[in-house]
Amino acid sequence: MQAKVDMKTISRIAVIGGGTMGQGIAQYFAMKSYPVSIYEPNAAARDALHRKMENDLSVLSKHGLIDDRAVRESLRRVDIAASLEGVVKDADFIIEAAPENLALKQDLFKKLAAASKPEAILASNTSSLDLFDIIADLGENEKKRCMICHWYNPAHLIPLVELSDFGNTEQDALNAVEALFEAAGKKTIRVLKNVPGLVANRIQQGIAREVFSLMEMQVASAQDIDAALKYGPAFRYATTGQLEVADFGGLDIWCTVGDNLLPLISNTRQASPLLKSKVRENKLGLKTGEGFFAYPDNKEAVIEHFQKKLITQLKAQEDMDKEQ
Repeated sequence: MQAKVDMKTISRIAVIGGGTMGQGIAQYFAMKSYPVSIYEPNAAARDALHRKMENDLSVLSKHGLIDDRAVRESLRRVDIAASLEGVVKDADFIIEAAPENLALKQDLFKKLAAASKPEAILASNTSSLDLFDIIADLGENEKKRCMICHWYNPAHLIPLVELSDFGNTEQDALNAVEALFEAAGKKTIRVLKNVPGLVANRIQQGIAREVFSLMEMQVASAQDIDAALKYGPAFRYATTGQLEVADFGGLDIWCTVGDNLLPLISNTRQASPLLKSKVRENKLGLKTGEGFFAYPDNKEAVIEHFQKKLITQLKAQEDMDKEQ
């Protein structure tokens, strides 16, 4: 019989994959005083991880989110290893952030189930692959300790984590993970149905579809379209959800505007032609130096400026939470 999960037993975290998301997840838990082990099979990526984490944490220190001592202590809590079995054998909570490849994740979950403690919780950071497909080859008891825990990039700054509650995961395991994230200062939501993209990505893609459509129609410049979102809807969305916005505006008004406007906005069922054109031209955004905007060669300064804005917003959100 499978061992039950005690909510108090999640103390050791294992992260599988040292890419952007794995790094962010690991350094967040380390910042919150949890010992973390990272499995990264690529030697070059493994060797670079400590420096990347130190850079990210130093930015947080520079802008007052943590102090220099916390940077040093956080880095000491992280163990980076090339052995999957060694990383997961004593872990209570294991989250994989491997590339979005179904066969890869299926094989990985079989290995995790075999190498981990029978009560350890196994999570995937995926939002594009089906959990049931990923764990299809596992036994029924093993499936009960598997779930999705989807973080947002940058993982150490964006508060949201989406938790799958599709009925396969035992409630004591789900409650334990929810308690872990609450103790670590994250905001969680439960996704009750197994839908592609979960919740936040579906909302984000709906906004992105219309933004790209407005660009295709040349309704406004790229700068002004982004400004319309930042200083209009997104200004409210930082503190107020869409359903609350609708309540405050009046559902009768939203109903009328919806009837008038929805037939006229984009309903495309594939990625924007403008987006595909940018990809063909290798204008992929920051990573290639140009996307909708041009970026200087000093990418680290651009990333720090981006993170500084999120840090400011995170501080404001934390202050509002204290007032509630």
